[in-house]
Amino acid sequence: MQDDFKNIIKAIGENPDREGLRNTPKRAAKAMEFLTQGYSQSVETIVNGALFKSDNDEMVLVKNIELYSLCEHHLLPFIGKCHVAYMPNGQIIGLSKIARIVDMHARRLQVQENLTKEIANTILTITNAKGVGVIIEAQHLCMMMRGVEKQNSIMTTSVMRGLFREDPRTRAEFLSLVKN
Repeated sequence: MQDDFKNIIKAIGENPDREGLRNTPKRAAKAMEFLTQGYSQSVETIVNGALFKSDNDEMVLVKNIELYSLCEHHLLPFIGKCHVAYMPNGQIIGLSKIARIVDMHARRLQVQENLTKEIANTILTITNAKGVGVIIEAQHLCMMMRGVEKQNSIMTTSVMRGLFREDPRTRAEFLSLVKN
């Protein structure tokens, strides 16, 4: 990957051997490996058995999970926050595991629409919840730094599964809690 970054530097008309760029291919390759580490992670390893029996049947919501991903169309970042809620069905998941699942999917080349769906489906499958709701609000540098160059646009996506899709009251409660 370092050679590829060196070739990119050359292709844009820069000298990869000048002082400020000499180690850039190595640093860029290391950064890309970090930003795409989700490919080397698995849900099973992340959850690591952190599912616990519970008779709680009320909504569990984790708001404002920081989100950093790379747009698969331009390899530019999109940055935002993710809100995840689920209705337990006899078990709950460790709190940090929800954020780790978000990170695992985000640390892959993505489009926000698919990312939202992947997070929802994973939470639903791993917890066997009665329902899951996921909302992502993000700013896309591919839209801010190039193309239409709109600095204040925010993309919002949502995916509702189970009770969050079927029961308007559950959906309304989720949306109300996210707004507060």
